[in-house]
Amino acid sequence: MNAELAAVIGRARFLLLDFDGPVCKVFANHPAPQVAATLRRLLVDQGITIPPDLLDEPDPLAVLRWSATLDRPAIVRRVDDALRSAELDAVAVAEPTPYAREVIVTAHRAQHGIAIVSNNSADAINRYLIAQQLDAYIKPVIGRPHAGPAGMKPNPAPVLAAICELHAHPEDCVLIGDSPTDIEAAQAVGVPTIGYANKTRKYHRLSESDAIIGSMAEVVTALTGRRVRGGRPASHGD
Repeated sequence: MNAELAAVIGRARFLLLDFDGPVCKVFANHPAPQVAATLRRLLVDQGITIPPDLLDEPDPLAVLRWSATLDRPAIVRRVDDALRSAELDAVAVAEPTPYAREVIVTAHRAQHGIAIVSNNSADAINRYLIAQQLDAYIKPVIGRPHAGPAGMKPNPAPVLAAICELHAHPEDCVLIGDSPTDIEAAQAVGVPTIGYANKTRKYHRLSESDAIIGSMAEVVTALTGRRVRGGRPASHGD
């Protein structure tokens, strides 16, 4: 078993999960680059010139962040509303992350509090959880602040909000995320971190995590002490 993972999980009473990655692949069947292009078209329709470095940006959240630099709140609201609509469509056909359900159910049975802390819309997250019959296990769901991208991770505010609603202390929590912004937000307030590195490039980007996994199955193993068939450890070469 991953010794670092076992140590982090062993100390944790509360599990904070990023959504896109550790729980599901939100845009698996509703491609993120298409959503980003839709947001750019919305901006262009408002008479806004898109800078060259954003023309091929595949991440819709990056387009939302940029829209806030325009200092036009009404535009930011329109972009956020359009992204929320796209996310609601996307989660209907999202691809569940292997072993995510097992992590959630196992943690719940072990009486761990479970929260989601995400830069995705809370409405979309809740729709997915209800559809997958996971909503009873998870509270709270902390999504991005509407039309306030500055409040998204790596801002630690969403992590602090989850800790507050769980009535927890940072050192009693662990956050599982698949991006540097997840790790930065959690570590800023003293929450231990697990990097979900299901791809080689993520492994290197998540090197500051307290532990790194290549499969959510490893978390099930750390919670139960039993190896999960089909689970694989983190690897530099995946």
